[in-house]
Amino acid sequence: MPVFTRSRHLPDSPDETPATGEDALETEEAAEAVDGAEAVDGAEADEAAETDEAAETEAETTKAGTAEAETTKAGTAEAETAEAETTEARSAEAGSAEAGSEVEGAPGTPRSFKARLAHWRAWRSRYPVAGRVLWWTATVLSVVLVLGALLLPNRLFALQLNRFVRLPGEAIVAAVVLLALPRRPRVVVAALTGVFLGLLTVLNMLDMGFVEYLGRDFNLVLDWGLLDDAQSYVADSMGRTTAIAATVGIFLLIALLCTVMALATVRLANLLARNTQVATRGTLISGTVWITCSVLGLQYAGLPVASDRVAHSLVSEARRVRDTLRDEAAFAKEARIDTFGNTPPAQLVPDLRGKDVIFAFIESYGRSAVEDPGIAPGVDKTLDTSAQALTKAGFQARSGWLTSATFGGSSWLGHSTALSGLWVDTQQRYRTVMASDHLSLTKAFQKTGAWDTVGIMPGVQKGWPEQQFYGLDKVYNAFQLGYEGPKFSWSTMPDQYALEAFQRLEHGKQRDKPLMSEIILTSSHQPWAPVPKMVGWDELGDGSVFDGIQKAGTKASEIINDSDKSKEEYGKSIQYSVTALTQWLERYGTEDTVLVFLGDHQPIARVSGNNASRDVPVSIVAKDPKVLDKIADWNWTQGLKPASDAPVWKMSSFRDRFLTAYGSVPNASKE
Repeated sequence: MPVFTRSRHLPDSPDETPATGEDALETEEAAEAVDGAEAVDGAEADEAAETDEAAETEAETTKAGTAEAETTKAGTAEAETAEAETTEARSAEAGSAEAGSEVEGAPGTPRSFKARLAHWRAWRSRYPVAGRVLWWTATVLSVVLVLGALLLPNRLFALQLNRFVRLPGEAIVAAVVLLALPRRPRVVVAALTGVFLGLLTVLNMLDMGFVEYLGRDFNLVLDWGLLDDAQSYVADSMGRTTAIAATVGIFLLIALLCTVMALATVRLANLLARNTQVATRGTLISGTVWITCSVLGLQYAGLPVASDRVAHSLVSEARRVRDTLRDEAAFAKEARIDTFGNTPPAQLVPDLRGKDVIFAFIESYGRSAVEDPGIAPGVDKTLDTSAQALTKAGFQARSGWLTSATFGGSSWLGHSTALSGLWVDTQQRYRTVMASDHLSLTKAFQKTGAWDTVGIMPGVQKGWPEQQFYGLDKVYNAFQLGYEGPKFSWSTMPDQYALEAFQRLEHGKQRDKPLMSEIILTSSHQPWAPVPKMVGWDELGDGSVFDGIQKAGTKASEIINDSDKSKEEYGKSIQYSVTALTQWLERYGTEDTVLVFLGDHQPIARVSGNNASRDVPVSIVAKDPKVLDKIADWNWTQGLKPASDAPVWKMSSFRDRFLTAYGSVPNASKE
């Protein structure tokens, strides 16, 4: 009895008689039956052990050979002998893999796609060692991926080994559910679980980034718009091409992560279903261990062995979403109540009439700049030197601390908190207050009619509707200051140039009214490279003088992932901004100039540390001693450097304290 392989016989010459149509049909059906059995086995067991598969393949092949042999008995002996010889010759000459390829391309005997697919999937039978290695590798990687997603923390500093040697309760619950489901629902639920774990991993990574840069978790309701700001920041710091490539790469990685995670969970689900008795026993044991560890409070390396990380994360996110939605209505009500909302214009800041008042924000000027051992020496020296120079010029200063509503970024939240008297710590609150009639500190000057009001905004590069809330008659953005020099990373121009432009365009002009100005300085904005250097004030021109300085400066890519270098360059940027501002006051300040300058927030955690406060320095500088006498009861420190024990106020309290100190009479508006 000749032995038949699964490959189809092709005649070697026109004279050779092919198998009859019935023979071919039955042979094809037998091959497809084998293929179907292998496909079902692969779907149900998902990578069964190679030895079992080899045995099953041999059994099915033997059945097919028997069926073909029985069919061939009805034919001629010559055809049987020729077919057997031809088939054996081809199998010996090319091997089963090559035979499949050759037969597929031969004329007159096409194989179905299903048969070819099954043939490809049976490669483990032909390469058992490689198949076994791949099976175990894929299984181990699946376990690592799923456990990693279940145990991944949402803080960079928490990425330690002890976080990943815990028993996740969610995995036990998932195993129970999957074991109870039939095949198709099990695969669907497992795939959806994998996609969920992929998205949860992305959310944890967003939390890591937001904590690092903004000191808080990602808000699912409010923070999607900030991702566009992040892309703009990367484009300004490292180039538009880099920003686009990074954005596309991130989306591809997210899609890949969710796909791989889904495949991993499906694989593990099929592995559970392969032997439900063993899987059920293991699940029960794991559940018992988890409950025991949880009840007894057992720990390893300072962390509970029984983990509910995912459940805790979901509860936290749900609460954050709920609180965000509730806060919108509550804050809108709060914003409608204003201590000075109905104060007549004549009773607003009467003690500053005739003064040129400047409110200047120094980007990222935080307490760490003054007190961190790695940053403070250079900054403190600059503050002391600048204070001495101002004293020689006839100015005096008082300084204290304010606790900012933001950390690491979102400067506009700090600006609005200081000037509105409201705690504006989210984008939702910011939108609410900007759309309200709440009286900002700068708008109080405009309301009196006794001041011209102007804004110098070198960081604004598009429409800025906030101008109305801040009560500014005129605003100069990045394109209206006459700058023709290079950008310094995110900063559109050096602070020294922006201040000189302010002098040229507004402060240095003769006018009928004094001037109230809001100035947002940007040279100390992250990534703090390259940092401008001071040049002669008479040499500024259109800013082209900074070309060489910018080219010779440190590149952002050289420090952006280096904490020590970032600290060093951050300190230099604060020294530069403080020097530029105080030198401008020395050079152009008058008897009637009053300068209030403060930081908007601390620098990011990479510079300030994970446990840094949210405090920022604030100083008031003037020549007229009566201006500082009005705040004598504030107990602020003399000079530009606040003492470590100087008073610390919430930034939202500054507006009311300032208005009250300079003679404003409260007259509250009510809801």
